[in-house]
Amino acid sequence: MSEDLQAELDRLKAENEKLKTENTKKKNSGELSFKVSAKGAVSVYGMGRFPVTLYKEQWLRLFDRIDDLKVFITENDSELTTK
Repeated sequence: MSEDLQAELDRLKAENEKLKTENTKKKNSGELSFKVSAKGAVSVYGMGRFPVTLYKEQWLRLFDRIDDLKVFITENDSELTTK
């Protein structure tokens, strides 16, 4: 039984290291990911330190105005900063 426990422990350690490596790669790659929040909203991860979370209706309203947002960004480019 001791050998079985050690084998399982080794397997779990390897799996844990693999997951840590994958998470680090995702964080450093600038890749976006999406999750449904506990309250049923859509959270976008990878934009900054914290997720951007809006409800479905809010995302759809934003998408409807995407051209206006692009024009606004272009018109205010000199005042906007980038990261």
